[in-house]
Amino acid sequence: MTVVDSESRFHVLAVDDSLIDRKLIEMLLKNSSYQVTTVDSGSKALELLGLRDEGDDSSSPSSSSDHQEIDVNLIITDYCMPGMTGYDLLKRVKGSSSLKDIPVVIMSSENVPARINRCLEDGAEEFFLKPVKLADMKKLKSHLLKKKQPMSQPQPQIQPEAEQLERPAQEQEEAVAEVAADGTISDCNCNKRKAAAMEQEGLPSPETTKPRLSNSSSLAVET
Repeated sequence: MTVVDSESRFHVLAVDDSLIDRKLIEMLLKNSSYQVTTVDSGSKALELLGLRDEGDDSSSPSSSSDHQEIDVNLIITDYCMPGMTGYDLLKRVKGSSSLKDIPVVIMSSENVPARINRCLEDGAEEFFLKPVKLADMKKLKSHLLKKKQPMSQPQPQIQPEAEQLERPAQEQEEAVAEVAADGTISDCNCNKRKAAAMEQEGLPSPETTKPRLSNSSSLAVET
């Protein structure tokens, strides 16, 4: 798979009320092989994402079930827009349980450090100064791949087959060694089992068959 094929899978939603800026960002994204959808307001972006603007009337046609929901991998939005600013859109996206993992990039023609820091602290991945350049589009790839990459999960440790076969043999050798070390107990138990078996068959046990000397067998010399 080529780099172009890989990047073309990513879908970027571009939000800007300026037609010129919107066309520029669309051209840059397409030249970078991204799929692009453009809208001119934050409220329309929310409709495409499946969220309704809080200021919309629920009975209006625009807030009915006719709105289209799209699968978006990244949102790039202008900061200064009428109605809903880019910062407001950022807060709505990050406040949604289903959309909070979508990377959001803010654009602005005004270099205001306090504004930039506030957007970055509240979840924006980047803050681009207009006019946006092609080099800025290359920065988007790292955020897209970071969200696309699955989290690695620990793999269970599998014991090698040779070790599994070796362990029972070792345990068997240890058991044999213990029996050999305690030979007296083994011999005693063996003799008891033999004696019990002979008694069941009606044979005298080894202990009763030992020769005994009678009184008459003693040697006496009479004079």
